[in-house]
Amino acid sequence: MKIHFIAIGGSAMHNLAMALDAKGYEISGSDDAIFEPSKSRLEARELLPKEFGWFEEKITSDLDAIVLGMHAKEDNPELKKAQELGVKIYSYPEFLYEQSKDKTRVVIGGSHGKTTITSMILHVLHYHEKEVDYMVGAQLEGFDMMVHLTEENEFIILEGDEYLSSPIDRRPKFHLYKPNIALLSGIAWDHINVFPTFENYVDQFRIFTDSLINGGIMVYNEEDIEVKNVVEESTNHIKKYPYKTPEYNIENGITFLNTSDGKLPLEVFGKHNLQNLAGAKWICQHIGIDEDDFFEAIVTFSGASKRLEKIAQNDSTVVFKDFAHSPSKVTATTNAVKNQYNDRTLLACLELHTYSSLNADFLKEYVGALDAADTAVVFYSPHAVEIKKLEKVTEQQIATAFKRDDLIIYTNPTEFKEFLFSQNLENTALLLMSSGNYGGINFDEVAALV
Repeated sequence: MKIHFIAIGGSAMHNLAMALDAKGYEISGSDDAIFEPSKSRLEARELLPKEFGWFEEKITSDLDAIVLGMHAKEDNPELKKAQELGVKIYSYPEFLYEQSKDKTRVVIGGSHGKTTITSMILHVLHYHEKEVDYMVGAQLEGFDMMVHLTEENEFIILEGDEYLSSPIDRRPKFHLYKPNIALLSGIAWDHINVFPTFENYVDQFRIFTDSLINGGIMVYNEEDIEVKNVVEESTNHIKKYPYKTPEYNIENGITFLNTSDGKLPLEVFGKHNLQNLAGAKWICQHIGIDEDDFFEAIVTFSGASKRLEKIAQNDSTVVFKDFAHSPSKVTATTNAVKNQYNDRTLLACLELHTYSSLNADFLKEYVGALDAADTAVVFYSPHAVEIKKLEKVTEQQIATAFKRDDLIIYTNPTEFKEFLFSQNLENTALLLMSSGNYGGINFDEVAALV
């Protein structure tokens, strides 16, 4: 098949392009800008466009399909040409469904934890040499790509994102997969530029629950009240399997999981990650991995990229970076690090970087999110607010939202970097939370401080 990618440089898009190339498809693509690591990875497979931009002459009637990325706009010239010629246009999730409609589809959904849970499942399956297709939202240790597609594998594990499918398909991605087996980890309002009210956001998870095939399996976090209500109120004919935080304890900075065979030391920590583990165990059991085999494998799971990723450590200091940006993720991550290292000073830094976090009305959702930190810092770039065409956010609004009198606020990247690099990190846990890079911080330089 000949497939053309409009906006091939995206994290998800370039991984799908490489997976289809590995499957023997003929792949072409365009983008107006491609950054690392996508650029090098596409170049290594000879999939990098020769020049950046949109070229309608690339769209011809002999193409079997177009895959349209979210980075493209509705008036994209290549998209317009494809519509004129009647070439079949798929969103990313639509195309994944086409590739997996004859497989058992396992979809991991939720406002938080889905990348980690998907990663845990894949780690366990990989450990036991059980081959599956997959799509996950982070680079995993032991896996070359974030997308893997075959003809022969029975199962496909899909991370189910609730964000929109494409510029011309405003449905959430996870509505399109029609799972045989699904998981819901938690519901906490996010993406307010798309879902303007909490109720509207929760409705997307109701639709997802009702999209499971007849007789399908839903594994869900019963400790999340919204998830519990959505799943237990559903009249869809599905089997429902609740999970909750398993018993554990922390000794000398190591989290031990209490099992019938004794205490298991884990490389991950935090109540939210223990919940993630419990959900992943249920999914693995439904795929055919028994409990003992799951525990054998999970003790070597060290986490997904940028999810409580340890970037430096010595006898008195540890540094983590984390993708956390929504209020629930920030709260869970900050609490987890403080509980794990309660004898150390916790310096927690949060960058407000997303549409939701930079919205003045949404800021109040962050109340208490950094309370577990001994020193709490918030960084945001007024330039990022301008780029996103949002109303200006003031330092006073941020201070009021977090309700913390000693909150340190920076809006200048240079000043934030000077503050960070001037800190005495002895007997400290440093936590850097952002989906960005604090206006240009080099995390290798931060790691070198330790």
